[in-house]
Amino acid sequence: MEFVISHLAKSYGKHQVLKDVDYVFEEGKIYGLIGRNGAGKTTLFNCLNSDTEIDSGKFFFRNGDKEETVGAEDIGYVLSAPTVPDFLTGREFLKFFMDIHSDKIKDPKSVEEYMDYVMIPEDARDRLMKDYSHGTKNKMQMLINIIAGPRLMLLDEPLTSLDVVVAEEMKDILRNQKDGRIVIFSTHLLDIALDLCEEIVLLNHGKLEVVDKQDLDNDNFKTKIIEALKDAEIS
Repeated sequence: MEFVISHLAKSYGKHQVLKDVDYVFEEGKIYGLIGRNGAGKTTLFNCLNSDTEIDSGKFFFRNGDKEETVGAEDIGYVLSAPTVPDFLTGREFLKFFMDIHSDKIKDPKSVEEYMDYVMIPEDARDRLMKDYSHGTKNKMQMLINIIAGPRLMLLDEPLTSLDVVVAEEMKDILRNQKDGRIVIFSTHLLDIALDLCEEIVLLNHGKLEVVDKQDLDNDNFKTKIIEALKDAEIS
């Protein structure tokens, strides 16, 4: 399976944010989408999630020679600012989600098993989510997307404001979830992208550019990306 973005463009008035986004993402990989703040990463995700109407181009799944339309159930979208219903406890929210999607969940597990999987603290499971830390809310948001089992996961800087321990836990969860799906991880932090992602793409001047990587730990590789980001800032 591949996820194909073909010549996608989006403008707001006279400001063209996405000019000609053209790329093929492959199943089973975590892709790092990097770019400066304001480069258009969130706009791209909103277009792919159909929250924002595109001006031109298209996107679709491809299996061999067959093109498949992207439906709402195919995409999981994890926001940098987690959105969960504050008036429910974590356990209530998870049970409600599982009940209304019971016919779509593959190999369902118990509420406890799911919460154990993303390491929700036991003393938080029956507390209202309005009292959850940012990191625990983010885990709940991630868990809902894991249970839904989308073919494409879009993650919009979900680790940026997390403490080191929670961020490492989230990275491990993502690594365990990449098989059978495509994960695109947006960040403006180079070190996170290098640590987590197999492939790096740069959103620069409204286009996606492949960053040639021979060794993710190579200083020359990092320098190339930093120079490209500086160039984006100047322009």
